[in-house]
Amino acid sequence: MTSKLSLVFSAALAVALLGYLYFDSLAFLFGHWIGSEDYSHGMFVPLISLFLIWQARHRIAAAGIENSWWGLAVISAGLFLYWIGEFATLYVLQHVSLWMVIVGLVIALIGVRGARAIAFPLSYLLTSIPLPVFLYASLSSQLQLWSSALGVGCLQLVGVTAFREGNVIDLGPVQLQVVEACSGIRYLLPLTSLALLCAYLFKDRMWKRVVLVLSSVPISVLVNGFRIGMIGVLVEWYGQGAAEGFYHLFEGWVLFMASLGLLILEMLVLAGIGSKGDRSSFLNRFTWANRSPDPTPVAGLQPPPLQLLTSTLQRSQYPHVSNRLFPGPAYLCSVALLVPVAFASTLMVEREEVSPPRAMFVDFPMKLDGWLGTSLTLEKQYIDALRFDDYLLADYRFGDGQPVNLYAAYYRSQRKGQSAHSPQSCLPGGGWEISSLNSMDLPASSGMVRSLHVNRALIQKDSQKQIVLYWFKQRDRILSNEYLVKVYLFWDALSRGRTDGALVRIISLVGPGETEDIVDQRLLRFVSTIEPELARYVPD
Repeated sequence: MTSKLSLVFSAALAVALLGYLYFDSLAFLFGHWIGSEDYSHGMFVPLISLFLIWQARHRIAAAGIENSWWGLAVISAGLFLYWIGEFATLYVLQHVSLWMVIVGLVIALIGVRGARAIAFPLSYLLTSIPLPVFLYASLSSQLQLWSSALGVGCLQLVGVTAFREGNVIDLGPVQLQVVEACSGIRYLLPLTSLALLCAYLFKDRMWKRVVLVLSSVPISVLVNGFRIGMIGVLVEWYGQGAAEGFYHLFEGWVLFMASLGLLILEMLVLAGIGSKGDRSSFLNRFTWANRSPDPTPVAGLQPPPLQLLTSTLQRSQYPHVSNRLFPGPAYLCSVALLVPVAFASTLMVEREEVSPPRAMFVDFPMKLDGWLGTSLTLEKQYIDALRFDDYLLADYRFGDGQPVNLYAAYYRSQRKGQSAHSPQSCLPGGGWEISSLNSMDLPASSGMVRSLHVNRALIQKDSQKQIVLYWFKQRDRILSNEYLVKVYLFWDALSRGRTDGALVRIISLVGPGETEDIVDQRLLRFVSTIEPELARYVPD
């Protein structure tokens, strides 16, 4: 009785400490599950994992339950990752850290052999973690291209004249923009999660299970391409309104269920492939997937003799191993390790950072060497989302030339949730798509104290083009790689007590009769004008 109370108390304490440590990252995670259709399956993943663990309870008992000090090592690695994610403001590291700590607690409580018996349910939790922004943006962009090509193929197959230019499908009088929401990634992520679950339950040869998981990618892309083709046909017959509203949503749900149906059909086909002779049925391949190896019959069914023998050998091979949960020293020390980390995290949140003196962007000059500026304001929803401490948004024009839009966001402290957002994930909006993205060097010219290594993006919508330059001003560094920003953020927080920094982004339209080279030169002149001035507002 005392052992049970100790286990309940220590488990409740561990849950409370983890909830405190990872509160911000869990709030971010739940927000994605509820607010993003791409990750709406995430809220079911923990429940599925818990069910699979409960279903495997007899296998855990057969493997033997013993406290293991290896769990403490895994927890220590997870907490180290927690600090990196905390300083570098990377939620994905926070999520993986939480998963590692949970796995470590499980190993500390039931041992390595017991954790191995539930390796899949524990690993399956990773499918609920949102992809890093750079990977999500890259994958979504590629899926948009594939879906656009397949959509045009479906349209041409039924006799509809259609052409593709990037992510735009030209139907003549109407143009369809295959944006991020139509990329098919919202099919791919939940379908891949389901495919992993089905492969786990589908007890067959390993190559069949691997094929089942890998096939979720072409299935989601093919079905989404067919969906886009259907929308194009409806637009051709009934106009632009057919691609919006209820029909658009309805087609999405129906075709996701069609994707799941194709996955099940594939399992039926794979179940029939194999050597001739006595084979279990497709249904038995699932019902025996997690049947208990315990010698006690379950629901009136006698386990196969081989499972009885395996269970007996496991019990006799490790006579010192118990089959009952108990909070041993390794587990209690693992839970106790969370206490000082939680206390230290409180001190870190309250730490004072060095904040160098700077001028406010409200005083940024609107007249600079012939450039005349007009100050603009961001909508509240963007201010709340970006969470900067100060910002500048203005249109500058030199004579009668095309305007140059300047945006700079300053962060006094780049803690979790308060860091410069990469334009790479924000630029695709309002129908604009990134046609090219590369880094380049801007040579030091009149007034500039140093050359700048920046990112250059060409974005396009229909026949319009804009050129974007952006870079990260982080303390005394000019960076173009957002992940180097995170590395230096972690280092400077430890060594200098500073995490301040800014994002600087300028955009100009490729006007009628202009070439990209002309716009590049205009942006270079503008950068050489504002760069020395920015030093007062974003200090080194």
